[in-house]
Amino acid sequence: MRPEILFPLFAEITTLPGIGGRTAAHLGRLGIRTIADLLWHLPVSVVDRSYSPAVMEAPDGVIATLLVTVGKHEPAPRRSKRPYRVKCYDDSGPLDLVFFHPNADYIQDMLPVGAERLVSGKVEHFQGQAQMSHPDYILPPSRRAELPKLEPVYALTAGLSGKMIRKAVLAALDKVPELPEWLDAGHLKAQGWPSWKTAVERAHSPKSPTDVAINSPARTRLAYDELLSNQLALVLVRDRMRKRKGRVIRGDGQMQDKVRAALPFALTGDQEAVLAEIAHDMAEPAAMLRLVQGDVGSGKTIVALMAMLNAVEAGAQAALLAPTEILARQHAATLAPLAEAAGVRLQLLTGRDKGKARQRLLDDLASGEIDILVGTHALIEKDVEFHDLALAVIDEQHRFGVHQRLKLTSKGRDVVDVLVMTATPIPRTLALTAYGDMDVSRIVEKPPGRKPIETRTISSDRLGEVVAGVGRAIKQGARVYWVCPLVEESEVSDLAAAEARHKVLTEALGDKVGLVHGRMKGAEKDAVMADFAAGRISVLVATTVIEVGVDVPEATVMIIEHAERFGLSQLHQLRGRVGRGGDKSSCLLVYSGPLGETAHARLAIMRETEDGFRIAEEDLRLRGAGELLGTRQSGMPEFRVADLAVHQDLLATARKDAVLVLTQDPRLEGERGRALRVLLYLFERDAAIRYLQSG
Repeated sequence: MRPEILFPLFAEITTLPGIGGRTAAHLGRLGIRTIADLLWHLPVSVVDRSYSPAVMEAPDGVIATLLVTVGKHEPAPRRSKRPYRVKCYDDSGPLDLVFFHPNADYIQDMLPVGAERLVSGKVEHFQGQAQMSHPDYILPPSRRAELPKLEPVYALTAGLSGKMIRKAVLAALDKVPELPEWLDAGHLKAQGWPSWKTAVERAHSPKSPTDVAINSPARTRLAYDELLSNQLALVLVRDRMRKRKGRVIRGDGQMQDKVRAALPFALTGDQEAVLAEIAHDMAEPAAMLRLVQGDVGSGKTIVALMAMLNAVEAGAQAALLAPTEILARQHAATLAPLAEAAGVRLQLLTGRDKGKARQRLLDDLASGEIDILVGTHALIEKDVEFHDLALAVIDEQHRFGVHQRLKLTSKGRDVVDVLVMTATPIPRTLALTAYGDMDVSRIVEKPPGRKPIETRTISSDRLGEVVAGVGRAIKQGARVYWVCPLVEESEVSDLAAAEARHKVLTEALGDKVGLVHGRMKGAEKDAVMADFAAGRISVLVATTVIEVGVDVPEATVMIIEHAERFGLSQLHQLRGRVGRGGDKSSCLLVYSGPLGETAHARLAIMRETEDGFRIAEEDLRLRGAGELLGTRQSGMPEFRVADLAVHQDLLATARKDAVLVLTQDPRLEGERGRALRVLLYLFERDAAIRYLQSG
């Protein structure tokens, strides 16, 4: 149960004065449904209203608070588009107050002729005359105290004004309770941070513009609280995973030896090291949960196969779950000959399998005739039953939610070992927040024979030269990917761009040009990919469906149009589709100028390095964590206060703090432990509390 002290914070937003159903609906669009949500909606900047010059000294475009006398009203003629003007003045000169679409009665009430008024807003000069359109505040001098010297500015949505949010926040601050201090007293003092309640109040009622800065003491304290709750929850989950009885899986290595003999190359040192870590985990009685990060083309798939063979050697089954049909089919095609060499029965299951053939496959799986099953989401459907599933390999983890991982692992008789793989190098910071419940391995070395990819940038006004160059390359037998721009977050417009480019290239290069995009049926996509792999077409025009996992070793040229619209990690993934064979490969980043500072930095980094881990760190720095994996992915935590690009150091400290606390007080029963339970509830990490209670 949530502690009673937090009840006021989790009350519905409609319990605040002046917030009815319509305003609540607008706030809901900002993710604000409770008072706590509103408190986490921190100001983005401040307006300084302390500047109070004479009218004639107020520069153009500044926010100023002016004391003026109301002269006369000049209402707009009926049916005229002219504004309503109120002529005001001070000792230095005149000021016009301007109102469009006015409520005349309201204006005459607020600004009676001959009265003194404080007006605050942006001063502009029109034909040499100082004016202020729709002042933010109009008050008699006796109510000056109501005018905030520093006014917080909040992110808004249609239907909400800054004043509405401010009024709601002030009402919410009245309900903020004193909470027990969950931070270590020494750490709190060393950092110079305020208490939690003071931090919330200071963040929303700044005394200086620096108080709303993301690295101010109040904001930093709140960010640390959020990261500590995240890390505590992950350490608790991890601890629970370790306590769950797994099974000891120890193969005899015979099948793995046969695969090693069938491979045309030796595994890299990194691959061997990761395999040793996996074998050690699988041989332990606790359940394995390991993340393998491998840069583009580092050979993760072979590592996955070897791990699955370890399970098969021990008399059990293994499954490999991939996010797309293209990727699942490709894994199956890559692994089938090696599985055959090892004498292992491997099958593929996708949503396309229907009827009797599917039923036959499911019967074979349930009876243990199939050793390894590769597939898409189809693997987690209810009627898919394994004889004895011991290892689940999940590829491109960030495309799946935790519940999908659990659905697959629940298909084992006992606790199933889990190996998670990603080709999207994740910065260490993000790996800690999203995958802190896992042990992490990295494969950095590339297999022997991989040549560096030459990367160049070229302006889109030289597109004709690019097309001519592609024509020459395909005459010499080259195969070329041409990736079309991300127009916006819309499949329809991305598709239109791809179809238009396909038409232009077909006119220039003839029938050697194919097209693949996300809205095609699986069978159509496969047919085009097969034509490209076999060389029946030489140029593949694509949207980003080819971003992950597509493997055509003969492809040596990658052209990315409007490269400035892509994130760094995505550009790196796309570039990784070439350079997979022994031939020299190149990547051309076509951009439309003028480039902004971030886009310029991205393209420069792409030219400088092929190291995916360095690229991921740079991407985090340039874009922030929220967007790092494209759209906000199911596996990534959403932070309300913390910004991982700024608060990386806090995260490492929070991790150490969480581990130390749970070492000393594993059930959070001491004084600080009980306060930390409040923190977990405050950031809605209730599941972690349930783990504590269930042991």
